[in-house]
Amino acid sequence: MYLIPAPSKIIIEKEQGFLLKYNCKIVIERECDLQVTEHAKLLKKHIWNRLSFDLCINKGEREKDCIFISLNKELQKEEYYLKITEVGIELKGGSNAGILYGIQTLRQIFENKGAVLPCLTIKDLPDMPNRGFYHDVTRGRIPTMESLKALADKLAYYKINQLQLYIEHSFLFRDFSEVWRDDTPLTAEDILEFDLYCRNLHIDLIPSIASFGHLYKVLGTKTYTDLCELPEAEKQPFSFYERMAHHTLDISKEASYDFVIKMLDEYMPLFSSGYFNLCADETFDLGKGRSKELADRIGVNEMYVNFVKRICDYIISKGKTPMFWGDIICGMPEYIKKLPQETICLNWGYAPDQGEKETKVLAEAGAIQYVCPGVCGWNHFINLIKDSYDNISRMCSYGYKYHAIGVLNTDWGDFGHINHPEFSTTGMIYGAAFSWNKNIPDFDEINREISVLEYGDAGESFVQTIAEIATKSEATWFEIVCYKELEQKRLKSNLLAEAFKNITWEKVKASNRILSEKITELYHLLSEAKQEKRYLYQAYIHAAEGVKLWNEVGAVAALGEEGNKTGLRAKELAVSLEYWYGEYKNLWRSVSRESELYRIGEVVFWYADYLREKF
Repeated sequence: MYLIPAPSKIIIEKEQGFLLKYNCKIVIERECDLQVTEHAKLLKKHIWNRLSFDLCINKGEREKDCIFISLNKELQKEEYYLKITEVGIELKGGSNAGILYGIQTLRQIFENKGAVLPCLTIKDLPDMPNRGFYHDVTRGRIPTMESLKALADKLAYYKINQLQLYIEHSFLFRDFSEVWRDDTPLTAEDILEFDLYCRNLHIDLIPSIASFGHLYKVLGTKTYTDLCELPEAEKQPFSFYERMAHHTLDISKEASYDFVIKMLDEYMPLFSSGYFNLCADETFDLGKGRSKELADRIGVNEMYVNFVKRICDYIISKGKTPMFWGDIICGMPEYIKKLPQETICLNWGYAPDQGEKETKVLAEAGAIQYVCPGVCGWNHFINLIKDSYDNISRMCSYGYKYHAIGVLNTDWGDFGHINHPEFSTTGMIYGAAFSWNKNIPDFDEINREISVLEYGDAGESFVQTIAEIATKSEATWFEIVCYKELEQKRLKSNLLAEAFKNITWEKVKASNRILSEKITELYHLLSEAKQEKRYLYQAYIHAAEGVKLWNEVGAVAALGEEGNKTGLRAKELAVSLEYWYGEYKNLWRSVSRESELYRIGEVVFWYADYLREKF
């Protein structure tokens, strides 16, 4: 039986003990409030979907052969106790959150066992108090409300209790019409509705907004361009790479601080959370442009920490605990002590072989920290599954070793968020599992569990198949975009001038042969998967077909048609690209607002025209 996250303690006394009958009741203790009733409805719905039994929900005393749900104040807040015997099911939670987590485990037991349940005892509580997921809703995709709620449902299913949505420009600020006029931004009403939805699932929706670096669209407007560290930002042509590398606030101007406070005053009240993430990461341009005089006088480090401290102080004055990304302060850990004591440092690192140095340095400097791994999907058509497992398992282990207070697992959207949001699910589950239970299962074991529970694959091989597909991209989205931007002379740096340098027709043919085999495997798995899970498969198949196609496009762009034994010519590739993008648009719109879909289209159309013109 597969349960994710694995419970702290489980004892199975008998494999077949309790028979769930169609007329069984879900009985809630009288002292429980209406929120517990809502949680019980999740269980009722799951049983209906799994068994077509429409169980009644009632309040009162425990009955024979019922599912009895109650509060037990002797348990910790997120702790639950679940006991299944031959005469019924008993679930106790230390709070409504504990009850919800027990219900999620019970749902998974039904998913595994159907109506014939084992007799067992589970005592469970998390090893890490703060278990978060970070979702980029700025640099490409802005989710629909329906997909945001589906994400929250999935996070709660795997017992994640925090969510942050990354915002640079994708919120409809009152005075930023230049910023959102060509976009489909989230609104105040959206945030208020989603905050309440998350709160009812015991997920703390924490506001997160760029307030220092990464302000491309804001600082590229005519109104706010004077606040950009580098002059004439508004005159630069769009570049996926350059918009991430520049556009830092000129903090030598008091107007920059006033600008940040204005954003915070409008955005912060929409959230019930007691936290606020001001970001403040990757301020690459600081002191190199308009603020150089100040940098020469006091130093870039002093400039950085002084500005972050001012924002932190303001956030604290509003009754919130500030968070910020730790990439800059890691290089000057002694400055941690200049920030307010309660400030939380978000220590990120995304390499599969990520070391513990930064976590150790911050701990020794006295920082309160979250460790922040990543799901390794940005710039890839399908997330790098093995890389994400290695990274997340390492970072979680460092968190336990150096007494971090939380894990924040990140899902970024660099270069337009090409990958479908569904593809981050496996990495999200890794983070949920490893932050709940410090005993980390091996790669193959947890992949089998995810294949069964998340994808309805009785053969237990789905995740392994997509993990192999992800390694067969010979032309990554990063290279595809950089090659185009180099050809258009939109990149300031020559560091990326070697895009496609390792591609060969031999590699493309070998990878595409394997991809064809794996796509066939996906169709077989789809045919045998549980009916209610099959909708998840289409995006993976489409993306795998895209990897094959872009492998050939990259090879033609870099090497020409000579040596191409696949049978496709450049003009045929152009047509195939356009048809692939037509299907891609439909998948995008099924979960995301229009947002920056057009930028993905611009890349596709440029390559289609390039192939027709050059070859």
